[in-house]
Amino acid sequence: MLVFVYGVLALAATGRSVFQIIDRFHEAPVAFTLSALSAAVYILATVALIAPGRVWYRVAWATISFELAGVLIVGTLSVAAPAVLGLHDIDPFGRDATVWSVYGMGYLLIPLVLPVLGMLWLRGHPPLDDSSSVAPASGVAS
Repeated sequence: MLVFVYGVLALAATGRSVFQIIDRFHEAPVAFTLSALSAAVYILATVALIAPGRVWYRVAWATISFELAGVLIVGTLSVAAPAVLGLHDIDPFGRDATVWSVYGMGYLLIPLVLPVLGMLWLRGHPPLDDSSSVAPASGVAS
């Protein structure tokens, strides 16, 4: 279910950012660049959660940690100083809003909750030890 929600959010963020950049990039270039960045983060996190192995596990931790930081930073800026992001208002459903604006309020706060759930899931599902796939030694000394 976690991977499914990440995939849906990746599609939604990608669609939103592409539309914003094509339609009106000049109105809020910082905010719309952040929308594209969030889309890339969601895509990479989705892939990293699906792909096996320690490297992808680390990539998942990195992208999900970055996602949480992005939601907290952009969410705080969008409320406290929207002009820094080039936002005209703090309407989470407005034309200028990003996926992470107002902590993801336009997406029912899923962008705020999802990385926490992702981190909890990763913590409980570490990758299998790479040595576990190697056949045990025969016990014969050489």
